[in-house]
Amino acid sequence: MTVTPLTRPRRLRAGDRVAVVAPSGPVPDDRLEEGLGILRGWGLEPVVMPHVRGRHPEFWYLSASDDDRARDLTEAWCDPSVSAVICARGGYGAQRMTDLLDWTAIRSAGSKVFVGYSDVTALHEAFATRMGHATLHGPMVGAVTFLKDDRTQESLRATLFEPESVRTLGLDTARTMIPGRARGVTLGGCVSLLAADLGTPHARPSARGGLLLLEDVGEEDYRLDRVLTQLLRTGWLDGVAGVALGSWAQCGPYEQIRAVLRDRLGGLGVPVVEELGFGHSDTALTMPLGVPAVLDAESCTLTLDEPALI
Repeated sequence: MTVTPLTRPRRLRAGDRVAVVAPSGPVPDDRLEEGLGILRGWGLEPVVMPHVRGRHPEFWYLSASDDDRARDLTEAWCDPSVSAVICARGGYGAQRMTDLLDWTAIRSAGSKVFVGYSDVTALHEAFATRMGHATLHGPMVGAVTFLKDDRTQESLRATLFEPESVRTLGLDTARTMIPGRARGVTLGGCVSLLAADLGTPHARPSARGGLLLLEDVGEEDYRLDRVLTQLLRTGWLDGVAGVALGSWAQCGPYEQIRAVLRDRLGGLGVPVVEELGFGHSDTALTMPLGVPAVLDAESCTLTLDEPALI
């Protein structure tokens, strides 16, 4: 099965209501409030779902019980007055609640914008495979990068309101790892989450025909080697069209990480661009998932065939 384009939601307009959810870890109140202020400054009306400020009674790393987190996301998506659902933060926990979402109701509610990254990769994959829905790998409301970096904020704002203005993506840091040019449909996110999805009932069967975006945080070189080797051994990477690499924060010296990436991905025979500018980085560009694009490892850019939102 080849990765195919997904249904794109409509762009946002001033006055739109956007729901904020916490599908994974708890978010500090001060960071949440600062992020909500940024959204209001864009003319949006943020709606904080009931358990975003919660804490799981037993597990410190969860914002609430699996049922409550799933209910928040389902209700946010199914609210006809809500135009977008934006995650408050990542961490861990999305996998625990993905199967508890009411996918029948979510599909019936139709298309809307969904934004997040890191642990939210599990939900990006779920929306792609269970709903055929394009999403945005982008900064979260309570993420420090979103709160402190103007370019990160502007990348998301432009994607949400003026998506035709951000068709060519990439920072000046981007470099050629493996030369070439490839066309495909964007997918990906946090590589350890992609590997963790393998073997689950609704997992994407492969990345064939796709432009794969990969990044991660806090994974040492040998652990990244293990994750990439697993993706290779299962055949999940067979037929991938190209690979764009983001940040590898807290993963160790970059030259060590780069050696692992080149060793594991170089044999695919496809273009690879490194340090494109997304993920757990000081500046994190918003990267649309499920959209046809061209990866050019000479100019070190990812150019969308069409805007991320309609």
